Amino acid sequence: MTQHIVLYDGECPMCVFQMKMLSWLDWFGVLALVSLSDPRAQEVAPQLTREDLLEAIHCVTPRGRIYRGARAIRFVGMRLPLLVPVALFLWIPGIILIAEIIYQWVSRNRLILSRVFGCKDACSILPAKKREQDKLA
Repeated sequence: MTQHIVLYDGECPMCVFQMKMLSWLDWFGVLALVSLSDPRAQEVAPQLTREDLLEAIHCVTPRGRIYRGARAIRFVGMRLPLLVPVALFLWIPGIILIAEIIYQWVSRNRLILSRVFGCKDACSILPAKKREQDKLA
């Protein structure tokens, strides 16, 4: 495993939209995006239950370290040039704690928020980028 593997809920329109955005922002191919419906998801992080994985986005590093929720966003953001400012903001003392609370609320309400913000329609506007690393993770 040479890339950081991002595990996400492929049944959630908001999550799918965010992964499409990440695929376009990942200029250097440092991420492999794997939906929870993919059998590889359990192989990548066998210590995490399906419930754990459904609660938040997870990023698994090549060394096996797992970042969850807002900390996963911060970790991934430091590796994608356009997201570095967001990631740096999340390093300000205390901000990550607030970000985790907000992340948990959004995660619990993501299906409702998907309908409110029209993520399904937005997902159809933003094309999926075909990437080999998402197939070979």
